[in-house]
Amino acid sequence: MSAETPISRSVLSDTVKDRLLEAILDGRYPPGSRIIETRAAREFGTSQAPVREALRDLEALGVVEIAPFRGARVRHPSRDELLEAYVVRAELEALGVRLAVPRLTGDDLDQLGTYLADMRRAAAAGDTVGEASADAAFHGYLIERAGNSTLRRVWGMLEPYSRTYITIAVPGSDRHLIAERHAPVLDALRARDADEADTAIRHHFADASAMLADLWSDRADTAGEPPPASQPRVPRASSRPVPAPARTTERKR
Repeated sequence: MSAETPISRSVLSDTVKDRLLEAILDGRYPPGSRIIETRAAREFGTSQAPVREALRDLEALGVVEIAPFRGARVRHPSRDELLEAYVVRAELEALGVRLAVPRLTGDDLDQLGTYLADMRRAAAAGDTVGEASADAAFHGYLIERAGNSTLRRVWGMLEPYSRTYITIAVPGSDRHLIAERHAPVLDALRARDADEADTAIRHHFADASAMLADLWSDRADTAGEPPPASQPRVPRASSRPVPAPARTTERKR
């Protein structure tokens, strides 16, 4: 009985982690927002212990940051961090499409086509969450069809951190263009051309990175929230132009 308790707690913690991650990735917890343990525990019908463990796991993934006396907050990655993640993700997915091409069936290509159609419909309806979900499903399906468990594991560690919803949620982004970026990838896969698929997926991430560099803000929108611990509310004297002339005037007297 006692041997089963840690396993049960671990399973519950994993379940809470998955549900919290889903809420973060679909925008219910946007970057910069707080995750309050007691509130999450009530929502999931658990004690605070599995919520606390789940938050630690999400912190290890780079999705959440936990500060003493402030609790957990969804990380708002910097532009440089996301661009670095996209470089790595492009390499992983280029390998993924190369491995997937000889394994893809007609049903697989139909499924990828369905995801692209879902993205287009969601873009036309202005449904950013729906488009993000279909986008993530498209990329995840390709990695699954690569048939390489190590690739899937490494990609799975990075994907929540750089998930496409982050880019799609950027104000000013062109949702229709984001959806259409997947069409050349699908065309290359349908042609069973691994080289072209590799090139298409790299161009896909290069375009996404360029848009991200232009539109992503390094500051989270946390109106009404206290600033994170890494950004103390102490004004920097060096940024204030008034004191310097005042000191000079007093010396002249």
